[in-house]
Amino acid sequence: MTLKKSLFLIGAVLLLDQCSKFYIKLSFPLSVYSSDAIVDWGWFRLLFIENKGMAWGTRFSDFVPFISEDTGKLLLSLIRIVAVSFIGVMLWDAIKKQQHKLLLIAGCLIFAGALGNIIDSLFYGLLFSHSYGQVASLFPEGGGYAPLFFGHVVDMLQFPMLTWVWPSWLPWVGGESFTFFEPVFNLADTAISTGVGIILVFNKRIFPKN
Repeated sequence: MTLKKSLFLIGAVLLLDQCSKFYIKLSFPLSVYSSDAIVDWGWFRLLFIENKGMAWGTRFSDFVPFISEDTGKLLLSLIRIVAVSFIGVMLWDAIKKQQHKLLLIAGCLIFAGALGNIIDSLFYGLLFSHSYGQVASLFPEGGGYAPLFFGHVVDMLQFPMLTWVWPSWLPWVGGESFTFFEPVFNLADTAISTGVGIILVFNKRIFPKN
């Protein structure tokens, strides 16, 4: 897999990810809790939420309570930059050494997905007005909703395939409703998960013992 093909794959994932986020951001207000989805097919829902933290909205302040939410957000953005830089260096080295094609494809997907979410975190606060109860505007006159490094990641895809109520005799969760695969994510997350999945499923082919 050549450098040209790798860059094309990364660029294609980034383009699709950012176009989908721009479309959602510039077309709909934030989906309020219990409000109707933009699209609802039962097993698939199109929403618009903004994630200020890590996966499933987890924040640094949830683990380190003595730091403020803003400090945690800044640390998260800086860690993301370091992580994607490290991934980029490893991918560049793998391309130069022409390692297994599946490893290069996985690396491109992971790098593109991580970079796509970093763009949200770094720049969306500067580019857009807020989306609370309104459709955001691009390059608003009064400035964006947040400074550099403090943007929110745009998520929109959900696949709530099954919903059930736990038996009442179960401790802690008894009688509560549970939806399988409830998290809301974006195309960048999908690219990262696909890349990691390729490495896990084809591990023996990518890294033969000999």
